[in-house]
Amino acid sequence: MIMQSLAGRALLCLLAGSIFTLGLAPFDLKLLSLVSMAVFAFALTGQSWRPSLLLGWCFGLGFFGAGVSWVYVSINVYGHAPLVLALALTTLFCAGLALLFALQAAVFALLRPTQLSLRIILFACLWVTFEWLRTWLLTGFPWLFAGYIALDTVMAGWAPVIGVLGVSWLTAVTASGVAEIMADKCASGGITLASWIVSITGAGYLLSSVQWTEPTGEARKVAIYQPNIALEDTWDRNTAPILLNDFLEHAKAYAPSADLVVWPEGALPFYFDQAPGYMSELRRIASSNDGTIVTGMPTRSGNRRFNSIVSIDQASQTYNKQKLVPFGEFVPLEESLRGVIDFFDLPMSNFSKGDASQLPLSSTMGSLAPFICYEIVYPDFVAKGSRSSNLLITISNDAWFGSSHGPHQHFQMARYRALELQKPLVRGANNGITAIIDEQGGIVGKLPQFERATLEDQVTPRRGLTPFARFGSAPILLISLIFPLFIGTKARRQQG
Repeated sequence: MIMQSLAGRALLCLLAGSIFTLGLAPFDLKLLSLVSMAVFAFALTGQSWRPSLLLGWCFGLGFFGAGVSWVYVSINVYGHAPLVLALALTTLFCAGLALLFALQAAVFALLRPTQLSLRIILFACLWVTFEWLRTWLLTGFPWLFAGYIALDTVMAGWAPVIGVLGVSWLTAVTASGVAEIMADKCASGGITLASWIVSITGAGYLLSSVQWTEPTGEARKVAIYQPNIALEDTWDRNTAPILLNDFLEHAKAYAPSADLVVWPEGALPFYFDQAPGYMSELRRIASSNDGTIVTGMPTRSGNRRFNSIVSIDQASQTYNKQKLVPFGEFVPLEESLRGVIDFFDLPMSNFSKGDASQLPLSSTMGSLAPFICYEIVYPDFVAKGSRSSNLLITISNDAWFGSSHGPHQHFQMARYRALELQKPLVRGANNGITAIIDEQGGIVGKLPQFERATLEDQVTPRRGLTPFARFGSAPILLISLIFPLFIGTKARRQQG
């Protein structure tokens, strides 16, 4: 009955979008993401492009409203925006992103072919195309990809071959197939769908046993510090001496036994050039123990400021963050927005973008591919940066998102990068989730959130390239972009 009216379909899409995030961390009710996609495809059945716009927007509003509502924490708690304003900004953010699903649904309705198999493929191609759009549109927000539900399943074997967008494509094909069966109630379609599921899961299982990379030597010891520093204390001059002494004592305690000591994003509350004596002491500790200390801290060059990773051993190397977070690290339309509310004037929100030609960091454990916070969620960016490295390292400060599900989603994506590239990943976060991830995306060791502790464990650097590391998302993107064009051209010819 609910499907007989546009309002009923819109409500169904809103609910379907809202349950998508339950398939991702920390809930991991994976089938619910598949159900969400299938219901969305089913609701679009028989609709023209105008109502499809509304249905897509309703799905997107539920999708982002439930999936990324954690941005409210940053705006209200740490941006000090009043409750009503924070809710309004969060709603505006989610409603704006939902327009992408509106466009996706409208394009699907306009191009919808009569042949069932082509409709299924078209839905999957458009799903992936719009996931890809979210990786770069308006600086990019590559969150909540369908392919992430494959982590810790037999489908994970596909990730090193076709990446998260490729797995999203397989997932969308499956969901669209379910929707077609729901619409037509065709028994033969059920058999075909079952064969498809058996094929892709069986192939995923076989691919899981393939070793695309190999160890470069013996396991080495890593010590990752999770200091659990409150955001308001990070740049407080009164607490700075306490923090600096704490990190120095940590280096003295762990550098003698660890090949790599890792501190989180923004750990040291000063610019690199402001405390040469302190940095020299860290260099002495690291080099005398034949190890490397890696820390997050700001750096500067002329009038430019950078969010950086600095590796310290016999010398110092710096990586400057390239993927900056809007409002957190730079303010769009800065002249107009600065000073309007505290959220547009957060500390350290005037960083510059790092150069794209930066080299990996060297260490006593081999070449490190460095990524700061948000950067780890960009699949192709990480793949490109990893090719000449033996180990992935990412540092973060997810305190901005409190106890929401945002940090868990972030951690899940970091695990997926290790899986895609089959290289271990070391993740240091201020208040969690701090962890060591193996080349299969498995958790070697992890610290609880919101606790001050050090994680010590073994890591084996690896060399070699997975197919995804070599080619990235290009193959699946070519299919996803060209197929709708083919369908559109075919439709015009038939009309002519």
